[in-house]
Amino acid sequence: MKVQIEDKEFSCFLEYEQIKKRTRLLGIQLNVDYEKRVPVFIGVLNGSFLFMADLMKEVHIPAEISFIKVSSYHGQDTTSGTVKSVIGLDIDLKGRDVVIVEDIVDTGITLSYLVDVLKEKEAASIAICTLLLKPQSLQRELEEIAYVGFEIPNEFVVGYGLDYKGLGRNLRDIYRFVSAPSET
Repeated sequence: MKVQIEDKEFSCFLEYEQIKKRTRLLGIQLNVDYEKRVPVFIGVLNGSFLFMADLMKEVHIPAEISFIKVSSYHGQDTTSGTVKSVIGLDIDLKGRDVVIVEDIVDTGITLSYLVDVLKEKEAASIAICTLLLKPQSLQRELEEIAYVGFEIPNEFVVGYGLDYKGLGRNLRDIYRFVSAPSET
């Protein structure tokens, strides 16, 4: 199946059923790893909202949920390299176990910034749970990456929270870029 978003065409890459199964396994792993603790799950908006919602349905331990909005894309399909914090955290994280929930780890620039912010807030531990990881794109070492749904090649993807120019987040599946119409 293919979809058209603005000037780009995408084909189905990961179906929702695959995502759902992998999310369930991540939830089970988090339940085991954080048993007898009360972690704070921090979703990185806007992209993580669907993954975070599905993931939290699989987390059965006591946990708090919060969100932060940071961006290095600014409406483009590649990172600008500059992080801009838009919405900050409103809870005290000193001495808390924190799990950052992200839709995709691409260059790692945004997450590196966020990890530094959380360290300044004196979190007891920081782990990253991401649905997608592009190992070939990483520009920053992130030892905090502990939970990965899928490792994917360095391709542009949309759907299931991921967007192109603000569109496509509501697609149930994840699609990869195929082509753009040729200019005449």
